[in-house]
Amino acid sequence: MRLLYPLLLVTLAGCGASGKRDWAHHGAPMFADLTVREMKAVRAYLHGLPELGLTNARSKTLKKNSILVMELHLPRKHEALRALDRGQAKPPRQARVVVQFGNQTKPNITEYIVSPLPSPKSHEVKNFKGDRPILFESRPISATEYDHMVEILQKISTKAHKLLFETTGGFSFTNCTDRCLTFSDIAPRGVGPGERRSWIMLQKFVEGYFIHPVGFEVLVNHRDLDPEKWTIEKVWYNSQYFDSVEELVEKYEVGDVEKAKLPDHDDNDLYSTYIPRGHSNTPTDIHGPKLVEPQGPRYHIDRNFVEYAGWSFAYRVRSSAGLQIFDLRFNGERIAYEISLQEAIAFYAGDTPAAMQTKYMDAGWAMGTSTYELAPGIDCPEIATFVDLYHYYDTDKPVRYKNALCIFEMTTGMPLRRHFNSNFQGGYNFWGGLENTVLVVRTTSTVYNYDYIWDFHFYQNGVMESKVSATGYIHATFFTPNGLNYGTKVYNYVLGNLHTHLIHYKVDLDIAGRGNSFESMDLKYVNFTNPWSPKNSIVQSKLHRTQHETERSAAFRFGKKFPRYVHFYNPNEKNKWGHEKGYRIQFNSHAHSVLPRGWREENGISWSRYPLAVTRHKDSEATSSSIYTQNDPWEPVVSFEDYIRNNEDIVNQDLVAWVTVGFLHVPHAEDIPNTATPGNAVGFFLRPFNFFDEDPSLASKSTIIVRPGQDGKPQVQRWTPEVVGHCVTDKPFFYNGTYAGV
Repeated sequence: MRLLYPLLLVTLAGCGASGKRDWAHHGAPMFADLTVREMKAVRAYLHGLPELGLTNARSKTLKKNSILVMELHLPRKHEALRALDRGQAKPPRQARVVVQFGNQTKPNITEYIVSPLPSPKSHEVKNFKGDRPILFESRPISATEYDHMVEILQKISTKAHKLLFETTGGFSFTNCTDRCLTFSDIAPRGVGPGERRSWIMLQKFVEGYFIHPVGFEVLVNHRDLDPEKWTIEKVWYNSQYFDSVEELVEKYEVGDVEKAKLPDHDDNDLYSTYIPRGHSNTPTDIHGPKLVEPQGPRYHIDRNFVEYAGWSFAYRVRSSAGLQIFDLRFNGERIAYEISLQEAIAFYAGDTPAAMQTKYMDAGWAMGTSTYELAPGIDCPEIATFVDLYHYYDTDKPVRYKNALCIFEMTTGMPLRRHFNSNFQGGYNFWGGLENTVLVVRTTSTVYNYDYIWDFHFYQNGVMESKVSATGYIHATFFTPNGLNYGTKVYNYVLGNLHTHLIHYKVDLDIAGRGNSFESMDLKYVNFTNPWSPKNSIVQSKLHRTQHETERSAAFRFGKKFPRYVHFYNPNEKNKWGHEKGYRIQFNSHAHSVLPRGWREENGISWSRYPLAVTRHKDSEATSSSIYTQNDPWEPVVSFEDYIRNNEDIVNQDLVAWVTVGFLHVPHAEDIPNTATPGNAVGFFLRPFNFFDEDPSLASKSTIIVRPGQDGKPQVQRWTPEVVGHCVTDKPFFYNGTYAGV
């Protein structure tokens, strides 16, 4: 990491912009992810408590008490603000630890808050709002449980070896070398709370196995902690259902089953591979354009504290949810206390049981820990600063994810603003322009088949953009004729299933302070007599403002008309022109609801009812989802609808905007081998609306102005070096791709 200069805290008691900056830097560590030292200390502390009876997470048995996940527990907002706004002492750091107690008569999940760090001495139970219990069956799948799942699939495939071998052209689940089968498991795991029944579909284990289904799916009941008591409840093969593997095999042998026969497999013609094929007119003996920093980076990083072009913020990557920004300021003035990813879902449709059951809620797969190594030159520019991340999830020691986050400044190839002022006589009065450069904070989540690229963009004019780009492999199932009602045939026997992606964000705005209000703006036509031609009328648009005073009035439903502008402002602070200082949220989204209101699994994603909902801040309403929702969406421990049910006053209050963005994806032939990012990016902008007195990018010295001189020659006025400088790094491409315990 580039630690470009020491950040001193000797002026914490100061005032003005310098004091605010120092306080922001002083407070940033409150939001930093747990360090390796802290993780190890918390584990040692909890393992040292005999009453917990903790053992290793990776031990073979499911009947054990072990740590599932460990991550930072955020301080209460009012305590954090004492450090951020007054330079006072930071509250002690704490860890949130999820423990699964499987080695007892009634297994349960318990969450603990462990403190203080880095030398813990105490712990207390953390409860969810309303003291909702966490069902043991709602826990995420562990590596140990997957090991046992492989064992039962080995038994299944042994019984159905001939069928699978003949169907796939020589692939098998056991005793194989280069022609093996693998599997994908589907969630939620059942049709009601307390169940743990997973549909599992077999696939060819080749590069991109996600789009190589073989037409064999089984329903495994794995609720019991003794894997010997797991059962097969249903089998699906080539559009036919069976009550057992034995029934399928018996009917297959006597010809009572319509057999499937996949095309012969050719390793040299693998449609799921990245190996180039087809004709290209692009020269291959030269590289394409690259980003450069002619005189070095213009941003500054100190641990998790970042500064750039007036911006400052702290960041973290939460293990259960992902990338988060805290204490976002411009020129020392806070705009948002927290902007954080909460959940990403993909709800599918299909004709096979696996397809019709697939409703992925990725926090339940700990998508924050799926932040694998980023490749320089592709995932991020070579000039980027790469940062290692550390997670503690289903492990016995912290795991280092090398180069899993990157920060860089880039040019967009588009001016931030420009103007050519013509003299309408073949010349000009002046030309002025400012290049549009932006700071990017990026990480990814690869939750099995899909890759989400998470970005925060910081522009010079006080605009921030939150953006997610979807790529990776589609979730594909075995093709059936009826499947065309639910997707597209993308290859022989392969159906790309339609699905909707929805992403949920928490946007805790503090526009020039905590006391904020919310209004929406629309246009209405007005018709009045023309004052300068009374025989005629004027029809034009008039601004219509709606002040939203309660949470219910500020919860906008999908399917209803959404306002043109949604505006958050501080009624107590005005700019030079008498307007309340404000920011607005501008959507880049094609989202819609995925299930009818109140329909079973929809209860777990009640936030998906609203593109925007505004609530009063509460520390008890910290998140809109949880790691348990995936496997118990029917009775979720976190219910977003509860946040707005009490319909509290939101005038001149500490407000939180909950933002839902997304898009429908009907797969098509061009999704082979992968979904591409163009057109598959959604998000939102935070845009200043009278927050400043003028465009704050006027402070940028990258502006260039050209005027005609007395001699007719152009006179260039600039404030940056005329000579650009050296080119991109000469270091060869390197990528390791490993992650390991530390």
